[in-house]
Amino acid sequence: MMIDTTQIITVTEANQNFSRATRIADEKGAALVFKNNRPKYKLTNLEVEPDLELTDDEKIDVVARRIMNRFKPAFLELAK
Repeated sequence: MMIDTTQIITVTEANQNFSRATRIADEKGAALVFKNNRPKYKLTNLEVEPDLELTDDEKIDVVARRIMNRFKPAFLELAK
C-alpha cells in the first residue's frame, strides 16, 4: 500500500482538529489516521469513493440483519 504523506494525520490531531482531517479527505479522497505511528483508520470522502456504495440487495441485507438481531427473541418465539 502506497501512502501519500500529505494524507496522514495523527489521532490526537484528528481529535483536536477534525475539520483539518475532513479537509484532507476532501482534497485527497481520504485521510489516513495514524495511531502509535501506524495507520489505524481511514477517513473517506463518500462522494469520491464509489467502492462504499451499496446495492439495493446489500441494503436489504443490512436492514434485515438489524431487524433479526433486534427482534430475535420474538422470532424465536414465533418459530415454536
